[in-house]
Amino acid sequence: MTTLAMPEPNAVVLSRRAEIVAALRAIVPGEGVIADERGMRPYESDGLTAYAQLPMVVVLPETTAQVAAILQYCHANGIRVVPRGAGTSLSGGALPLADGVLLSMMKFNRVLDIDFANRAAVVQPGVTNLGITRAVEHAGFYYAPDPSSQIACSIGGNVAENSGGVHCLKYGLTANNVLGVELVTIEGEIVRLGGKHLDAEGYDLLGVIVGSEGLLGVVTEVTVRLLRAPESARAVLIGFHSSEAAGQCVAEIIAAGIIPGGMEMMDRPAIHAAEDFVHAGYPRDAEALMIVELDGPPVEVAHLIERVEAIALKNGAFECRISTSDAERLTFWAGRKAAFPAVGRISPDYYCMDGTIPRRELPKVLARMRELSEHYGLGCANVFHAGDGNLHPLILYDANIPGELEKAEAFGADILRLCVEVGGVLTGEHGVGVEKRDLMPEMFAEADLDQQIRLKCAFDQDHLLNPGKVFPNLHRCAELGRMHVHAGATRFPDLPRF
Repeated sequence: MTTLAMPEPNAVVLSRRAEIVAALRAIVPGEGVIADERGMRPYESDGLTAYAQLPMVVVLPETTAQVAAILQYCHANGIRVVPRGAGTSLSGGALPLADGVLLSMMKFNRVLDIDFANRAAVVQPGVTNLGITRAVEHAGFYYAPDPSSQIACSIGGNVAENSGGVHCLKYGLTANNVLGVELVTIEGEIVRLGGKHLDAEGYDLLGVIVGSEGLLGVVTEVTVRLLRAPESARAVLIGFHSSEAAGQCVAEIIAAGIIPGGMEMMDRPAIHAAEDFVHAGYPRDAEALMIVELDGPPVEVAHLIERVEAIALKNGAFECRISTSDAERLTFWAGRKAAFPAVGRISPDYYCMDGTIPRRELPKVLARMRELSEHYGLGCANVFHAGDGNLHPLILYDANIPGELEKAEAFGADILRLCVEVGGVLTGEHGVGVEKRDLMPEMFAEADLDQQIRLKCAFDQDHLLNPGKVFPNLHRCAELGRMHVHAGATRFPDLPRF
């Protein structure tokens, strides 16, 4: 049972558990409902395993009609619902509720349509990120966003968290590569937003849904943008004697007008862990390692590689190794892609953070994180998307030692406060979930949060979809519409009241 503050379980709902399970089995027959403790155990947490909670029941629908019927039933009976993809979320976004239905979308695993003429594919939300590229690469196309967990994470989860990846600097996050979705509201209404066309008229509701962390509806279909694979791609492996020098190199590459396909950075602990795990040929004497990939026509790539190398040497790089084959380029990336599991080999536990800062603040933030590491007495390995300032510090701890988890959480909270302090934001791609929920006031004023909750209320007035996530304090929708009267007068008396 998690010690994290979550919404109080509804005793009335829990008392009706048998009736609810039976109703769900009528909607999803066969093996689509899991109600025994052992069967539900794999669903007790997502990738943020520090927090766990068994759900009341797990349901695995296979059709949009079943999803609509489940949500309609839950809405009519006041039952909370937690949508879940592959469970790779690192922010606790899919943490179950004791009185809630965990709605797993992993049986929605088909590619429905591939339209090369319109450079689009229609897929179900349980299709893996890498699965989309695998379905279209034979024709020279691919799907650009590539989180490190792309072999396992689902496109539905990517939509919920607005995931990025190593190539998001040039090609954008999920929000920049999703053209449309089919969505089921908490009332069971099936809605389509966007499509294969480039833009839709009216409000940007698609932009609201992407990154909404399961709070507004359940996505049952996704239309994604396909890109032509670049003619060529080469990577440069660059070693520095200091993280500050590497950070300055990042800033100067972008300032020179060069937009790499990917630009990643790792510090010494992460370099050693990845090298021991993958044997990618990383320089062990480097304090910071950069991988910069350029893609496009061969002539352009060759020219940009020279410019990047010159900027790196100017900033004190002691090693610049340029890939001479596609196999070598992929080897450079293999270590970075495996950095998270690699760090898992050097520490009993680690806490993966996610924050974003302005690129110019990179040297300052790295120096401050070293100070925090010494203050808390915990190691920290850094891997991050250097090009867009998206940091992924991995805080090393041992959950078997009393108090170490709490120290790791405090260390992580200080890193996120630092991100906001230097002009950044709490998250770049992992989402807020429960991990950053109570830090939202560090970034947003009360009025800002109230406005965000009003949007939530427009989709889910009773707060049945994924409650307890994102917002530090839940307000009833009626509370947000309250009218203040002072000295016998309301504010803005000239505005009409309804």
